[in-house]
Amino acid sequence: MANIEASLVGVIEGFYGRSWSVDTRLAYAGYLSEAGLNTCIYCPKEDPYLRRQWQSDWPQPKWAELQKLSQTYRQRGIKWGVGLSPVELYRNYGALQREQLRKKLERLGELEAPLLAILFDDMPGDLDALASRQAEIVSDVCRWAPSARVLVCPTYYSFDPVLEQYFGRMPADYWPQLGKDMPVDVEIFWTGNKVCSKAIGISDLQSIVEQLGRSVLLWDNYPVNDGAVRSNFVYTSKLAARSPDLGAYISGHLCNPMNQGLLSLPALSGLAELYGSGQFDNDALCRLLGPLTWERLSRDGRVFEEQGLSGMGQQQCRQLALEYGALPGAAALEVAQWLRGEYSFDPACLTT
Repeated sequence: MANIEASLVGVIEGFYGRSWSVDTRLAYAGYLSEAGLNTCIYCPKEDPYLRRQWQSDWPQPKWAELQKLSQTYRQRGIKWGVGLSPVELYRNYGALQREQLRKKLERLGELEAPLLAILFDDMPGDLDALASRQAEIVSDVCRWAPSARVLVCPTYYSFDPVLEQYFGRMPADYWPQLGKDMPVDVEIFWTGNKVCSKAIGISDLQSIVEQLGRSVLLWDNYPVNDGAVRSNFVYTSKLAARSPDLGAYISGHLCNPMNQGLLSLPALSGLAELYGSGQFDNDALCRLLGPLTWERLSRDGRVFEEQGLSGMGQQQCRQLALEYGALPGAAALEVAQWLRGEYSFDPACLTT
């Protein structure tokens, strides 16, 4: 079992597309506690009040949900937080924008959440002063939210060249400058050598840790399935190919789960085995997912993650959707809905 001092280990709900229900989010407080994991961050890309409309307040019913989440996780002893994505704030960070950010942080402070993530991911980064601008924003965040443990996702959060294809050429010395200018207590997210890394070992992290001058917080994009390709699949194999000896290089390890919250539990069992004091063993998964659903997932899981919807074809998907749809419980419903195409990727989600 890996040992990371003062570590954050758990999940970050940071995917695009269809979000979890509030019932699923509340239930995860119990799931994580049972698994011996300690962290959950709420930052679904679908929440406009964290992203495109970040300057605006949540409607009262949604705000009440967030208050309930914070209270529930606090009662369970799970570190909970919110991830704010102030879209391209670093391009124009004047007096008005500073005041808007200060007010937003004041509002978030009412949740009494121990974690606060500032997320600059999936935004254009072709700005020479990108690192220093982002560090300036985060320095203000630390001053205005002094009780929070602040986490940051940089615009370039992996060595994967696909990031420059989508978000522009990375400024020279972005990572060394970011590490130099960012407040020393701030933790910086990293996804590995790829956006979705198949394996993560010590050698994969040595270079970025050296450039940043600090350890990284792993944002592990497994089993997430929100993209154009990955939404074709459901991943129920437990997290694997992660070295248990990363303690000197990471301050924590958070998995970005699937749009299907309950179906993410088998994959997260690998995270529980790596760090948790509890576990999602077969008996636990059978109980949480339902015995009939877990039995069929054990039968169909490899097909779901290797062939996917397109590989199975419409006829097999329809037949399986009927089978799972006839089973009791929310996990079976998630499978049936996925098989019916109700989690299909919408490119518009990337711009909203």
